[in-house]
Amino acid sequence: MPQLSTFMGLPYEPAPQGADLVIVGAPYDGGTSYRPGARFGPRAIREESALLHGTGLDRGPSVFGAIGAVDAGDLDLNRFSMESAMSTATERLTELAERNQALLMLGGDHSMTLAALRAAHKVHGPVAVLHLDAHSDTYPPVDGGRYHHGTPFRWAIWEKLVDPARMIQVGIRGHVPYAGALEFARARGVRIVTAPDIDRIGVGSLMSMIQECVGDGPLYVSCDIDVVDPAFAPGTGTPSPGGLSSRELLAILRGIGDLQPIGCDVVEVAPAYDHGGATALLAAEIGYELIYQYARSRRGR
Repeated sequence: MPQLSTFMGLPYEPAPQGADLVIVGAPYDGGTSYRPGARFGPRAIREESALLHGTGLDRGPSVFGAIGAVDAGDLDLNRFSMESAMSTATERLTELAERNQALLMLGGDHSMTLAALRAAHKVHGPVAVLHLDAHSDTYPPVDGGRYHHGTPFRWAIWEKLVDPARMIQVGIRGHVPYAGALEFARARGVRIVTAPDIDRIGVGSLMSMIQECVGDGPLYVSCDIDVVDPAFAPGTGTPSPGGLSSRELLAILRGIGDLQPIGCDVVEVAPAYDHGGATALLAAEIGYELIYQYARSRRGR
């Protein structure tokens, strides 16, 4: 009998309650501005995750022996309406967040992070944010697109879902839609660390900076796969040269277990532009690392 593809072979539970962590897919790309296809990201990430094991090198027993995790499948989202998709995602993610301890969302485009932050706020109040991305995603709506993938953190700040003084954006680089595009975030206290900044200060200093910025409160981690250089992650809708290596990104994520993560996502994987599943595999590895660090954080707490 064919088996349902779940993240890392986890049990499928469409209506989980009481789980330590729930994986959920957001197969939506109605907010993309360049190359579509991220709606197929959750499926590709799950398929590549079959290569991974819960037991990491020099990490002791399986992470799934420390926490209870399930895969809740995908959100059923309207592909033709941004407003409908956002409303549905917000409702469903809020329900999952209220009934379980933490969520890992597989995107889908980055617009869905707004729904996840609304859900996190409902349970935890304003959260700290570690945002790993080539783009700030604090831009205004354009061409009638209220919830495109360049807006989620602008809305999150406006709606007071996040504490901008405890928000740090890492890996920002490349081109922006207009002069002064980063001023919205900077004027509200968001700390921005560009890719050239990382070259200058190094990953070790960056990790200390992240810890100092986000503090001890509830933390949401959002990872757009395009934070990684397209040499390592070509399968994305808005690739930007000059990004992090896979190893640099994973090194940054290893510090999250010293914080208090309550939710996370990995988004913008577009399999049509991938080569041999390399981008989806990296996204699966990021997902595993986020799960492990969440488990490590819970043990510390």
